[in-house]
Amino acid sequence: MWWYWLLYILIGALAGWIGGMIVKGSGSGFWINLLLGVVGAMLGGWLLRLVGLGGGTLLWQLLAAVVGAVILLLIWGAIARSKNS
Repeated sequence: MWWYWLLYILIGALAGWIGGMIVKGSGSGFWINLLLGVVGAMLGGWLLRLVGLGGGTLLWQLLAAVVGAVILLLIWGAIARSKNS
């Protein structure tokens, strides 16, 4: 069962990287991508279930993680811009 954890880490890192590519055109390094992907997976999974969407496949988990990572990056960017104003 150790490979489940490895799979989740890889999905988190990939989702964070994809989210970074979508929002800002580049990744943020392995550890930040991993953090964005894991937290994004929780956020994205929760939001998608909230609106009645859900699935258990690996692709669905990646999609939920990417959605959450993009949302987190957009929120982070808005906060950073408001501090600079």
